[in-house]
Amino acid sequence: MATGALLDVATDFPVLQREGLVYLDSAATAQKPQVVIDAVRDLWEHHNASVHRGVYPLAVEATDRYEGARRRIAQWLRWPARDTIFTKNATEALNLVAQAWGRANLSAGDVVVLTHLEHHSNIVPWQMVAAERGAQLRYVGVDEDGLLRLDELDELLATGDVKVVATTHVSNVTGTIVPVADVVRRARAAGAITVVDGSQAVPQLPVALDEVDADFYAWTGHKLYGPTGVGVLHGRHELLQEMPPFLGGGHMIASVDFETSRYADTPAKFEAGTSPIAEAAGLGVAVDWVDGLGMDAIRAHELDVTAYALERLGEVDGLTIHGPRDAEQRGALVSWSMDVAHPHDVAEVLGRRGVCIRAGHHCAQVLMRVLGTSATSRASFAVHTTRAEVDALVEGLAEVRRIFA
Repeated sequence: MATGALLDVATDFPVLQREGLVYLDSAATAQKPQVVIDAVRDLWEHHNASVHRGVYPLAVEATDRYEGARRRIAQWLRWPARDTIFTKNATEALNLVAQAWGRANLSAGDVVVLTHLEHHSNIVPWQMVAAERGAQLRYVGVDEDGLLRLDELDELLATGDVKVVATTHVSNVTGTIVPVADVVRRARAAGAITVVDGSQAVPQLPVALDEVDADFYAWTGHKLYGPTGVGVLHGRHELLQEMPPFLGGGHMIASVDFETSRYADTPAKFEAGTSPIAEAAGLGVAVDWVDGLGMDAIRAHELDVTAYALERLGEVDGLTIHGPRDAEQRGALVSWSMDVAHPHDVAEVLGRRGVCIRAGHHCAQVLMRVLGTSATSRASFAVHTTRAEVDALVEGLAEVRRIFA
């Protein structure tokens, strides 16, 4: 399983057996280990039924797998299962909070604080509800190393108008690790709720939600080596109880009359319609798989690869790295700009060599504007990434330079 301090798990991933493939785009979506693929197939082949509705054995088996995955995920991240809600992705989870909590609680003149590091999923929903409710948006900036300016947060909180602080846990562009427990503590002292986008953090860092203590924490399954189509929202129980539903329909009700309805308790209240049954079951197995490796071991492996990437990329002429230069302060990714080529050209040349990276604004156009660019190249790493693959990336960048310079 491990060689020295590093993990050796590439053979667990069927797609990685393709000859010449160097997959460095795990921040976009992680590849799937065989055990996760098998779990999804097993449910469809042997246990497929609608959950919570039938009393026949097949339906009971499906429900057990679905609810078992919820309990496993909640236990792993140390949050109550009743307050762990399945969504279709992190975007829906964040929209759920903005629309259900925001519509019910924000008024004209209230302030929603975001950061320059946010993915569009933690900006656009707040723009929508702020426009509807007359609230205002304010942003906390980053310093020259890409770290969050906590002094700016304190200044905003001191006004007494802030109702929400929404922040990423790990930036999907700069890799910056935000001290979310500290942010939560400061926001709560000022009477504001906190919403954390943990999409990049949960697959990379040991996360204990009872220590982070955010009011809402969202993440997505497909970045944690699980299936697409399933995300998770962990919410504070008393807030979830007070919030109206986000979607109406089947399963989320206690009773329906001609004019009114009574809603089910959480989590069912926020899980209208047919559930992502196989996807949740697969995510539960993905949690088992990463927990078996150990999040400390995963962090140590990816920290080693990231530090090596920062070192090797720093040797490339005309390349500017965005974000912290200290690997300890960032997640497992590096974004950069090159003086001779547009990021899309960089990705095209690398792709011909089998090296898969992401190029573009990474759904973070606010941060792109702060960085003074429209796009960057990004290599993101995973439990299966090796130093040799980083070397392949750097060799490809030498080819980019040869072509365009």
